[in-house]
Amino acid sequence: MNVLLTGATGYIGRRLKKKLLDDPRVALRLLVLNRNEVSEAVRNRVDIVEGSTFDEAALQRALDGIDVAYYLIHSMGAGGDFAELDRRSATNFINAALSAGVQRVIYLGGLGAMETASKHLKSRHETGEILSAHPERIRAIWFRAGAIIGSGSASFEIIHHLVQKLPVMITPTWVRTKTEPVGIRDVVAYLHAALDVTADSNLMVEIGAGQMTFADMITGAARVMGLRRLLLQVPFFSPRLSSYWLVLITPVPYGIAAPLVMGLKTESIRQNDHAKTYFPGIDPEPYETTVRTALDEIEQNQVVSRWSDGSTEDLYRSGALPMEYAVSEYRVVQSYPDLDDAAVFATVESMGGCFGWFSYHLLWQMRGFYDKVTGGCGLNRGRRDPNALRIGDSLDFWRVIDIVPGRRLLLFAQMRLPGKGWLEIVTQHRTLTVTAYFLPDGLLGRLYWYGLWPAHRLIFNDMARQIIQFSRQCTLGGQNGNGAGAEPGNT
Repeated sequence: MNVLLTGATGYIGRRLKKKLLDDPRVALRLLVLNRNEVSEAVRNRVDIVEGSTFDEAALQRALDGIDVAYYLIHSMGAGGDFAELDRRSATNFINAALSAGVQRVIYLGGLGAMETASKHLKSRHETGEILSAHPERIRAIWFRAGAIIGSGSASFEIIHHLVQKLPVMITPTWVRTKTEPVGIRDVVAYLHAALDVTADSNLMVEIGAGQMTFADMITGAARVMGLRRLLLQVPFFSPRLSSYWLVLITPVPYGIAAPLVMGLKTESIRQNDHAKTYFPGIDPEPYETTVRTALDEIEQNQVVSRWSDGSTEDLYRSGALPMEYAVSEYRVVQSYPDLDDAAVFATVESMGGCFGWFSYHLLWQMRGFYDKVTGGCGLNRGRRDPNALRIGDSLDFWRVIDIVPGRRLLLFAQMRLPGKGWLEIVTQHRTLTVTAYFLPDGLLGRLYWYGLWPAHRLIFNDMARQIIQFSRQCTLGGQNGNGAGAEPGNT
């Protein structure tokens, strides 16, 4: 069975990719923007086409000879008019699939009625309708799910942080609106099982583990975590105010929090029983079981994917370091004749998240807070794994654009800036080189860069010294460079 997986570097796509690779019947092809976001071990087992759903030639190559295509793409985090981007993407995809003779398209959208849905959910519904528009030529299996609960999911991280940080929560009245969460393992199981479903026409399958309110989800997570939490409802919390509150308390930025909050205002529960009829072998796990599993995966550093995974076309193009342009830069070079490159790079790879950025912690925190309140990612987005990085990972308000193990880390700034910024850290020949690049956007960008030059000089010089010093302490202390046994700083 020739299968195409789109969205393979996203939250759900990464997990489904593993499931498909374990299926001996499947010959898997991936459509990705950057093949380097796929691990080398996986690259050796799949066919990869680089491109996007906005690239007609890439779509033709990706869909040629395909029997079943998974469409796991959305544009909510891309900025701009995500509904229009979703519309164009789905239209391009289904037209190319029709030309290629694809037999089946499998899509994951959201629960809820179109009439009362938020803008985000309406876009998901519209995408499903576009993909289902040609049942006489392509059969579509359209899954619809509510809040997806699993380590790294946006819904889970919001709940997790609220429960961790707030013994008493002032909540809007619509936290009593009914929804239907479902565990990520069950979502992946449904998507995989859809390869074998026999249906005479299109099939809409609504999935969930039972009706709950958002308040029930908070108190249920608190029980699993062994905590008691009090929820006080007030009538004056608007969705916008609630979104800003979530931005400050949780790692999720405003661009994602706002659509999720708007989606909670209306019911999102199952209206059909097709999941039980067509997938009798899947019995969705109870909500508290999925929470417990997510917490265990976090504790064991086994988070396979995160809501911030995946790349948009704009991010992919922006992240490439444009050396052909006049890019302002600040460079620090420090030597370490008594250390191995690998030991120093292990320290570099552990930066960010709870480990911090080595020096001037208050300045980092102030920059992160400013970024969060102005709609950016902020420092508290953290990282997927405390010790290891891969291309595509988010790292506080940076994104890993390139990594050469033991030698080079290139980060692209996703903070709000009047321009584009990169941070490159290289360990080679017992020398550490830290370089900050900046491509200014007009006069404001140049004023920003030169106005902060003194601060950049302090921060990056001290960062280089601290990386070497911490690596030396770990080496002399018989530890590795991943932060174990020491805390240079906490952001």
